[in-house]
Amino acid sequence: FGVSNQRRRHIGKIRRQKEIYARYEKNYINLHARSVIIRVIMIEFQIAIDKPMIKCDLHIHSKYSFDSLADPEKIADLALARGIQCIAVADHGNIKGSLEAAEYAKKKNLPILVIISEEVKSKQGDILALNIKEPIPDHLPAGETLKRIKDQNGLAIIAHPFGSFCGFKENLSNYFGQFDGVEILNGSVFSGNEEAEDFAQKHNLPFTAGSDAHFANRFVGSVWLELPLDWSPNLTPGQIIAASKEKTGKTAGRPQPFLSKALDHSFRSLTKLKNIF
Repeated sequence: FGVSNQRRRHIGKIRRQKEIYARYEKNYINLHARSVIIRVIMIEFQIAIDKPMIKCDLHIHSKYSFDSLADPEKIADLALARGIQCIAVADHGNIKGSLEAAEYAKKKNLPILVIISEEVKSKQGDILALNIKEPIPDHLPAGETLKRIKDQNGLAIIAHPFGSFCGFKENLSNYFGQFDGVEILNGSVFSGNEEAEDFAQKHNLPFTAGSDAHFANRFVGSVWLELPLDWSPNLTPGQIIAASKEKTGKTAGRPQPFLSKALDHSFRSLTKLKNIF
């Protein structure tokens, strides 16, 4: 009987040791797995940090728009000072501002790419025509406007599609296949950015972002589209467009507060008077 109890105690001790070793081994494996995961995350984070990104403000107006006073040269300087290295000066009904800004950047050898662009007012709503060669007239049906943009191999983006007072007036799904993407972050509208982002995600559409600045002020470069491209003097609008279509970018920045937007729109209304006098 005494030997039997001693044997039981010995067996119990061995079992407890095995249980301890099993728990230790499990904890070690879990700890090792966690450390591996942490290392992988850190590596991916470092890659994300080291990966070159270019910031693009793809919707700016100059004095060649009826509701703007911004000098194209000041726009380029201000954007560059805020870390923006690609801009689209998209004036209402013409490309004069973008041509002037592009010439200035080239003359001064500035590290900023200016995409020749226009914001075209179609019968159904505003459309950004990026990387075009000739201006496109306003007040055409949206389908015709989109066709003319594509005829120039431009990028057709529906501007502020769900913006209050400035949104697209028809169901965008009627134009699938005719436009390239939508502007999902506009720095000047009072509402509609979230709806635009949801729409782009739902339909897997390319997207852009732009300040929609009308004056050389804090709006320029307040929001932007980041694309996985590195700046070089050889960077082309075609590369920007290709990266946008691949949907590898992300929007960033912060739209201006409500009061700043209200004041800005009031100044736009006053600026329209310049065409009367």
